[in-house]
Amino acid sequence: MRPTADRAGRLGRRSVPAAALALAVAWLLIAGALNSAGLTSASRQAALSRNVYIFKPGMPQSRIQAEVDSIASRQAGNQFGPQRYALLFEPGTYGSAAHPLFLQVGYYTAVAGLGRSPGDVVINGAADSFNQCGSPPAGAGDCTALNNFWRSLSNLTITLPPVRAGGPCRRTAEFWATSEASPVRRVEVNGLTSLTDYCSKPGYSSGGFIADSKFSGRPVLNGSQQQFLIRNSTLGGWSNSVWNQVFSGDVGAPAQKFGTGAQYTNVAASPVTDEAPFLQTGAGGDYSVFVPAARRNSVGPSWAAGRTPGTAIPIQRFFIATPGDSAEAINAALAQGKDLILTPGVYTLDQTIEITHPNSVVLGLGFPTLVPAKGVVSMRVASVPGVKLSGVIFDAGPVASPVLLQVGSRPGRGPAAAQDPTLLADVFFRIGGATPGRATASLVVNSSQVILDDIWAWRADHGNGVGWSDNVGDTGLTVNGDAVTAYGLFVEHYEKYEAIWNGTNGTDIFFENEMPYDPPSQAAWRAGPTRDGYPAFLITQRAAGFRGYGMGSYSFFDRGVPIVATSAFETAHPSGSELHDLLTIFLSTAGSGGIDHVVNATGGSATAANPDAAVDVLRYP
Repeated sequence: MRPTADRAGRLGRRSVPAAALALAVAWLLIAGALNSAGLTSASRQAALSRNVYIFKPGMPQSRIQAEVDSIASRQAGNQFGPQRYALLFEPGTYGSAAHPLFLQVGYYTAVAGLGRSPGDVVINGAADSFNQCGSPPAGAGDCTALNNFWRSLSNLTITLPPVRAGGPCRRTAEFWATSEASPVRRVEVNGLTSLTDYCSKPGYSSGGFIADSKFSGRPVLNGSQQQFLIRNSTLGGWSNSVWNQVFSGDVGAPAQKFGTGAQYTNVAASPVTDEAPFLQTGAGGDYSVFVPAARRNSVGPSWAAGRTPGTAIPIQRFFIATPGDSAEAINAALAQGKDLILTPGVYTLDQTIEITHPNSVVLGLGFPTLVPAKGVVSMRVASVPGVKLSGVIFDAGPVASPVLLQVGSRPGRGPAAAQDPTLLADVFFRIGGATPGRATASLVVNSSQVILDDIWAWRADHGNGVGWSDNVGDTGLTVNGDAVTAYGLFVEHYEKYEAIWNGTNGTDIFFENEMPYDPPSQAAWRAGPTRDGYPAFLITQRAAGFRGYGMGSYSFFDRGVPIVATSAFETAHPSGSELHDLLTIFLSTAGSGGIDHVVNATGGSATAANPDAAVDVLRYP
């Protein structure tokens, strides 16, 4: 991402009145299943209707357009507000070539189809995320997507209408101009997809995640996207690279070419994948959560040859929580063997949510956000196999927690099943930003056979409660389990090691990092007497067999004093690990200091002498 001069502190927090929604929702979540799920009270149904919109093909298009526009008007700039929304589309077709349906997707808004396959829900139109523009000086405004976080698009097909000569620029593509925590999953796009909003300038965008998708007809326009991970998708081509474009198990991806005029990393097949669970409805109106089956050495979307293999779990097996539910009530349901759906909103937890049963499913709708009170751990997954956790934000609370999410009771303990991995998909962490917060660690993975699929751990560099002694956070990710596979790790601004990998035979495909902007002095940020700063990614002596692909770390120190990191990556087990396509970058001459080496003592320096230029190491050792 760009540093604070371009990114942080400009948008700030836009005040949004905490008023009731102007438009009532006629379609309650999960239709007739509410009674069997124990959700019979009028207050519970009202809570669902305020947060979850379910659209049917027979609804007047004008009504759908009005409702989605109303939400977009509130959420387009609502970066740190408490409002959360899920916009769900039942199987059918929406819009037409003559009268397309256009959705603008803002903060904390999840747009998803409710079909069994992406083709079951067709939107003739687009679902867009555009640049945000600051106050213009004497000239054009500063329009970028650098802060476009916390939104998603999944499980549907988008067919763009014909582009009309002289028509609005923003009707010329499916625009998904975003940065972290904005996943695209199980989506087919017919027409041009642009990951940059080229209709306003400068249009910077800073990283994203696409999985299990298909793009037809035109190459995907990467544009200004500085780094991106695309996994198990079919592409009609790809336009360009910037710093770190990584492809894993994709059809039609660019060939491997890193450090020689392009920055493409291409992993031919994804070693092990487990797609995110999703809500679906059948022809009779019955709801279930579909859990895709794990795949190994896979290429292309899970639905390329037909329906995705997996298991449908009836909605009656779920406890459907709302923000008014206590952690005690949620735990009581989990202890009885219920799975869990978290509906949109902010949940304040006075005790830890405990996931104790194997193969439990925890599904977030509309970015539910868990905030611990009194320094508790927000969620703990026992040492059991096959747990699926998707679509949840973990915020730190004002009293320091030791960890926000812990997977596995103790390192290496408990059963692990290669054929039944635990999955964390689209799970995001914040320390500060929305509210003042502190946590020693954000995510600790003790279990083995775990898949991490799109993780953003962020110690906030802007927003509320931000400062070296305010939003205190040591480490974003610690992996202690063996055979852990990660795709799309974004870990930023922590005050010590950003990521620590202890487990054996681990794999990480794509890593993006910004070191902390705000160390007050070199003495305050030093891993040892001879080691300035902290490496962003530490591979310890225990981590034999580690493999890494497409991993970048960037620096921008903004306190006005020279701060240096000796290296961005450090491996204490060089003979037993293998690293491919590493890079460092000095983000802006407005900062100072830099990174001396890419990995251990290998690789050149990234300083003010070479700003915005990748310093590459193709392979280590």
